[in-house]
Amino acid sequence: MKKWLRKALVVTFTIMTFGLVTPPSALTMEQTKPDEPLKPDLIERHSSQSQRFSIENLEKDSTSDFVDFAINQAEILSLEKFGKKIGPVIEDEFRSVILPRIEEVILSISELYPYEAVNNLVITEQPTGGISEKIFHIYDKTSGKDTIRFHVRRDNPPQEGFWFNFHYHTHHDAFQAHHELGKIYWAKNTPPQWLS
Repeated sequence: MKKWLRKALVVTFTIMTFGLVTPPSALTMEQTKPDEPLKPDLIERHSSQSQRFSIENLEKDSTSDFVDFAINQAEILSLEKFGKKIGPVIEDEFRSVILPRIEEVILSISELYPYEAVNNLVITEQPTGGISEKIFHIYDKTSGKDTIRFHVRRDNPPQEGFWFNFHYHTHHDAFQAHHELGKIYWAKNTPPQWLS
């Protein structure tokens, strides 16, 4: 099967299932020649049930590959940060309200940079736990400098209970301004720590 067709099918499959179902391994495995043995990293990558790919292993033919990968990782890392206690409570509202806004921001970033610069963008692989804000950052792998930071803060306005404030920061203002993505109400009680 042609490489571009496999990629298109993987992206379509992921979008149609909202990333909840892993695409069939026949679509995600690299084609090998009959005489060529499988590479150990290929076997390891496809035997993993989580199917978490690294941006370095993703071959990008266009900016849309980065955007598709980044949007998928945004959802995975966000749900990972929420953990088993917060996730089930806010997951639906996150997917319907916040995730589309994250997608818009990622798409706008990719449009601001030339193709070569987009190819150097990488997503951090681990959200932070406890009470820290970091969900994920997108940074330039050549310079190591962050481009954009996606965070969630726990707000507690008087008499209103707890809210999760989703926002992002950009390098344009040295990450000072909060660009709001939206808020999700938790409850009157203090929410558990992230990743719990």
